[in-house]
Amino acid sequence: MNNIVLLFVCLLLGMGLRAAKKFPDNAHLALNAFIIHISLPALIILQIHNVKLHTSLLFSIAMPWLMFSLGVLFFWALSARLKFTRETTGALMLAGGLANTSFVGLPMIEAFFGAPNMAIGILIDQLGTYLVLSTLGITVATIYSAGTGSKADIFKRIIAFPPLIALGIAFALMPFESPIWIADALKRLGDTLTPLALVSVGLQLRFDRTKGLKTALATGLGFKLLLAPAALALLYFSILGTTEETTRVTLFEAAMGPQIGGAIVAVQHGLNPPLVSLMVGVGISLSFLTLPLWSYALHHV
Repeated sequence: MNNIVLLFVCLLLGMGLRAAKKFPDNAHLALNAFIIHISLPALIILQIHNVKLHTSLLFSIAMPWLMFSLGVLFFWALSARLKFTRETTGALMLAGGLANTSFVGLPMIEAFFGAPNMAIGILIDQLGTYLVLSTLGITVATIYSAGTGSKADIFKRIIAFPPLIALGIAFALMPFESPIWIADALKRLGDTLTPLALVSVGLQLRFDRTKGLKTALATGLGFKLLLAPAALALLYFSILGTTEETTRVTLFEAAMGPQIGGAIVAVQHGLNPPLVSLMVGVGISLSFLTLPLWSYALHHV
C-alpha cells in the first residue's frame, strides 16, 4: 500500500506548497509540460515495449476502450441538457472516462483479489488505459480545446502529441531487445509521472472554489465511480456471459478513481483545470469508500 500513501503525500505536498506560496502561481504548467513531454512518453515506451499479449484477456483489454467511448457519449449527451461549456465537457470525458488502473488499481487488486491477479491489471493498463489516452484521449482533448481550429490544425496537434509519438516508437521497437541501461533510464523517468502529477493537482486543488462546479463534479464522479462500472458489469455478466475471476478483476479496475494522466492532458489543453483537479482529488479519495463495496458486489455475483 506504499503507492496509496505516496499518492496522498504528494497531493498534500502540492496543496501545502500552494498555501505556503513556495511555488509560483503557474508552477503547475511547468510540471505538466515535463509530464507530457518526458514522464508519460518514457512510461509508454517502457510499458508497451515489454507487453505480452494474451488473447484470453481481450475482454479485459477492451474494458478501457469501452468505458472511454461510453463516457464520451454520456457526457456529450448531457452537455446540452446541463449547459456544460465545451471545456467542461472535454474535461469530464478525460477525467471521467479513464480509470486509474495502475498506481491505484494494482495495489487495490492485490488487496481485494490477491497478488496473482495483478497481471490482469498490468495488461489492462498497458494495452488499454495508456493506449486509449494516447489515441482517443488526445483526440478528444484536441477537439474540445481547439475551438474553431481547422481540421488540419487539429490533426497536426494530435500527431505531434509526445505520448502518441512515444507509442509509435514503442511499437516500432517491439521486435528488438532493449538494453538494460535504456530500460532503467526510461523507468526512472516514467516513475516521475505520478508524484509530479499529484503535486501539480495539489497545487491547483481548491476545495473553497467549487462554485459553479458542483453539478459537473457530481456528474463526472457519479459516472466514473458508479454508472460506468455498473454499465460494464451489465455488459460483461449479462450480455457476454463472462463471470470468471478475470472478469471480476477487470470490472474492479473499471471502478477505480480518475486516471492522473488523463487529468494532466486535460489541464494541459485548458479543459477546465479547477474541475479536473477536483475530479482527481475528490474522486480518488471517494474511490477508497466505493471500491470495497464493488469488491463485495463482484465477489457475490
